Amino acid sequence: MAIMESQRLSKTLAAAGVASRRACEELIFSGKVSVNGDVILTPQTRVSLDRDRIEVNGQPIRDTQKKVYFILNKPHGYICSQKRLEGKKLVIDLFEPLGMRLFTIGRLDRDTTGLLIVTNDGHFANRVIHPSADVVKEYLVKVVQEVTHDHLVTISKGMVLEGTWVKPVRVTKMRRGTLKISVKEGKKREVRLLVANAGLELLSLSRVRIGGLTLGPLEPGEWREMTPQEKTAIFS
Repeated sequence: MAIMESQRLSKTLAAAGVASRRACEELIFSGKVSVNGDVILTPQTRVSLDRDRIEVNGQPIRDTQKKVYFILNKPHGYICSQKRLEGKKLVIDLFEPLGMRLFTIGRLDRDTTGLLIVTNDGHFANRVIHPSADVVKEYLVKVVQEVTHDHLVTISKGMVLEGTWVKPVRVTKMRRGTLKISVKEGKKREVRLLVANAGLELLSLSRVRIGGLTLGPLEPGEWREMTPQEKTAIFS
């Protein structure tokens, strides 16, 4: 067997399916990664799975797994985290029968349902979430009140969030109390806050599209493998 070339620790972790490159860097900075028994805080550290013993949270990292990609209709009440919290249901629990180390690409909060990509490919995850990909996410929003023109104008204008002005790509009324909102920034609870800022009371929020990838007919909690065409559609 050929000896693997050394590469950056963050890249090695991502390739092994630990998380996206960015999330792997956060794990390293937080002191949760060790190499040959020493805690490493520098993502650029050169390592090789052939010769180095790499552990995350005390668990050894094995050689790269076969890369897999799944579309999930995230059900209500599940959180996008790999950290086990008492009484919390994790999205990755839905994939437990596979016996693989998986993670979500991006996050939907506990009360948001809909389209979520689950994988073990950190490089692919980084491509999807990186700002340069310019990927638009579309959400189906249901509210208590009838949506008026003024509501649409207020949401379309945007708002200050985390010190930055955020503005939707598109806002469309579908029915009396239903609208679609498309965003690029994807800041935490962005769509919820845009709706609340317009004075609307949210009933439900579901993501239905990521780039050119749509959710389709999956029931909540159901998942299936992505096709190569769907992987490409994300960036179209």
